[in-house]
Amino acid sequence: MEAGIVGLPNVGKSTLFNALTCSTAAQSANYPFCTIEPNEGIVSVPDERLTRITKYIPPQKVIPAILKLVDIAGIVKGASVGEGLGNKFLSHIREVDAILQVVRCFEDVDVTHVGGGVNPLSDIEVIETELMLADMQSLENSIPKAQRTAKSGDKEAKMRVEVMEKCLVEINAGNPLRSLSWTDEEQKIVRNLGLMTAKPILFVANVDENDLEGKSPLVQQVRDYAAKAGASVVPVCAKLEAELAELDEADRGEMLASVGLKEPALGAVARATYTTLGLQSYFTAGEKEVRAWTIPIGATAPQAAGVIHSDFERGFIRCEVYTLQDLETYKTEKDIRSAGKLRVEGKAYVMQDGDICHFLFNV
Repeated sequence: MEAGIVGLPNVGKSTLFNALTCSTAAQSANYPFCTIEPNEGIVSVPDERLTRITKYIPPQKVIPAILKLVDIAGIVKGASVGEGLGNKFLSHIREVDAILQVVRCFEDVDVTHVGGGVNPLSDIEVIETELMLADMQSLENSIPKAQRTAKSGDKEAKMRVEVMEKCLVEINAGNPLRSLSWTDEEQKIVRNLGLMTAKPILFVANVDENDLEGKSPLVQQVRDYAAKAGASVVPVCAKLEAELAELDEADRGEMLASVGLKEPALGAVARATYTTLGLQSYFTAGEKEVRAWTIPIGATAPQAAGVIHSDFERGFIRCEVYTLQDLETYKTEKDIRSAGKLRVEGKAYVMQDGDICHFLFNV
């Protein structure tokens, strides 16, 4: 799953991306469009449950869940009609699964703002407007062809046209598509259309070093907007995160303690992105490895097994499941089984976040 980091130029997108991915690439924080092609990075999702599991099941290696982040160049007003290489940049957003919008919530006379002043709501609205205009253009160009295809009487083609026309009506009314309710069938069509306002969004408020908890009025504006949009907000000081990324583990811990933080922002951003994408983790644990596997919320046991290998899903028989709480109570899998806490689940079982599993299959 991929999340694209977007925002106006000079809001701290690339600084944040480099910190999260520990990138050492040279960058400039004060020049619009210093990111031309999208940068990509893989980040681990910090999960303290992995550490708790390895206390009782020591493995040769520990493998966390991962996310792919894409740093997309700054978008400006008029991007949908080509301003600032807009269409080139917007095309990159169509390929991601979720949007992380970095919003500037700090004052700094040395860092220019393309809008002339710090205004989080204006920044958000510029991005949203450009995404909506781009979606409108895409739909207007695609609907005539889809209508011609639907004349053949194909049921799926007709359904596709209906969904596209519904999308265009909502976009024209100023409603981002992520705010609408869709049937499963409609949702599948919308997802395949690559419409940007249909993608879930997470707001990352880039704050000043003296507002690490995001309590300023600027951040509150973002929180109020996000609440109405059904989205989440994570306050991050990209400048501080860039400094932390350059330190070794001991010095990093000391610096975090000095500013009152328990972990770098990566943890909060990665977990919030995970939630925004509708994802959760389950674990497998043994002597070779303890590993977190990424699945959609609501996935069944066979679907979860298929993440490991398609044969596991195809030949699924059952899974044996226990919880981290069981492990911490009984200390070993053998004692969990003896206590009758090892559950045997079939094909209809819906996976729960944090399940520890063994899958039985036959192909």
